[in-house]
Parts: sequence; structure tokens; C-alpha cells
Amino acid sequence: MLFSCTRHITAGPFAQFPRAGGVGTLIAACALSSCSIAIPMGASSESALWRGRSEDVTGSIAKPAPKLSRRLDAEDLRRAMAALGTALDPQGSGASVHWDNPQSGAKGSFTPTGQPYPIDAKVCRAFTAEISAEESVEKIQGHACREKSAEWALTEVKAVNKG
Repeated sequence: MLFSCTRHITAGPFAQFPRAGGVGTLIAACALSSCSIAIPMGASSESALWRGRSEDVTGSIAKPAPKLSRRLDAEDLRRAMAALGTALDPQGSGASVHWDNPQSGAKGSFTPTGQPYPIDAKVCRAFTAEISAEESVEKIQGHACREKSAEWALTEVKAVNKG
């Protein structure tokens, strides 16, 4: 392209610059844009997030596992959870199962309520419980679930209002 000096001078303040074509505009737009993309590299590309699963997702705090009772020591809890497993067994009689720990004096019982039900490839069941420890009695309602051949895990525990 050839431009004459008179044309540039008389055409206005920006006339000394030749008009940019479509390619120049595109290059300028790309250079001035602030786009970014995250590309997985190394070990992070093996993360579950890149495979379409949400295990690596952050930004939320998982709820702590519910506790049966804060009054129970480790041995009390071991005995109580064994009784809970027996009470909730889908092949069991559905009757109350009692437990006690003669060393601490803690004791209690679990009674399944309702039939077992499936959730996310787990078997779950509701229960009521009565726990006596440290000279107090707690009445509890809850739910527990287990995977095949696994221990029962508490999913919900709440105190029953008295009266």
C-alpha cells in the first residue's frame, strides 16, 4: 500500500496510520483479552475431578460423623456398636439388644424401628436407643448404614425429647 503525504496530513489525527485489516483487529483483540484455561499436568491430571468425579472438589466442609453419646468411653462404645450391629442385622429378629460394661457401669439397648432400606448400595435401618452412663439416661433416635460385610456406621443421631 502506498499512501501520499497529503492524504495523511489532511485526513485527520489518525490518518498517518494505515487502516488495520481484519487480521490485525483479530490479533489485537486476542492480545488484549484476558482468557485463561487450566490444563491438568503431572499428578494433578490423575485427580478424580478430571475424570468426572467430585472427590477432589473443595470448598465445603464435611459433616463430622455423628456420635452415639459423649458419655461413653472407648470400651463402652465398642460394646454399644457391637450391640447395634446385632440389633440392626436384617436377618435378625428385630428385637431389642442390650449391652453393658461392668467396669464403667455404662449400659444400654438398641431397638430397630422399621424395615431395612437401601441407599447408595448400602443397607440402612432406623433405631431407638437408651444409654445409661455417668448417672444419666439418654434416649436416642438414629439411623445407621453399612456396606456389604462392613460395620454399621451411624448416619444420624438425635436425642429424643422427654415427656
